[in-house]
Amino acid sequence: MTTITFKDVCKRYGQTQALQNVSFTVERGECVALLGPNGAGKTTALEILLGLRTANSGIAQIDGSVACTPQSSGFPDALRVGELIGFAAAHYARASSVESVLEAFDLSSYQNARVGGLSGGEQRRVALALAFAGNTDVVVLDEPSTGLDAESRRRLWSQIQTGIANRTTLFTTHYLEEAEALATRIVLIDRGNVRFDGTPDEFRSRFGAKRVEYVDGSGSKRVVASGDTDAYVRNLVHSGEPFSQLTVTQSSFEDIFLSLTGAAS
Repeated sequence: MTTITFKDVCKRYGQTQALQNVSFTVERGECVALLGPNGAGKTTALEILLGLRTANSGIAQIDGSVACTPQSSGFPDALRVGELIGFAAAHYARASSVESVLEAFDLSSYQNARVGGLSGGEQRRVALALAFAGNTDVVVLDEPSTGLDAESRRRLWSQIQTGIANRTTLFTTHYLEEAEALATRIVLIDRGNVRFDGTPDEFRSRFGAKRVEYVDGSGSKRVVASGDTDAYVRNLVHSGEPFSQLTVTQSSFEDIFLSLTGAAS
């Protein structure tokens, strides 16, 4: 069953076309990563979906209850973490208990702590916990792990994976590893247009390539892209030419992203 619908959505800012006939759907239970370089239109798309901006044309629709975590958020410093989560949960008919949300996001020991005294990473966990407190049908996350170090980011992924079970999730991210870790589908937007819509495996299979790296007999490093790396390695062995340190690697998500958009991730 379709939960999120974008159909021919267009958005202009003066002469700039932020979104141009963007169309995709998210089915119930999917976790979809909306990817793209800076300025691609990702946040604009989410804001239109949430009713924070108005499209010039097209349809953006959610079927069911929704909660979100924006890219940046601010909280009253004096409120305690448990109070803030309880306040958010009170707005939803099927809300989770405050205790279960605190536990899911590793915040139990901060229940009585004032939000203003938390670190940036701890405040980010609180912001994400608020999106899941309502136990909604749909969760929308804009750059969920922004500002976190690598260790905190990976810990947060585990917490998000627990939260997204049995609900529909749409999120943006600049961390390509995050899309690999969480998404069941990838939608790539570039210059306001959808460039790809499919599973992570399809993304890698369609745009990725394997390469062979080795050191030849003269000590020079060789890097060769090949559609059939197995055949290349067999031919290299049969040639009798000396080589060492041979590795076969698959293009990373970042490699593919850069090749498609020409932008830094």
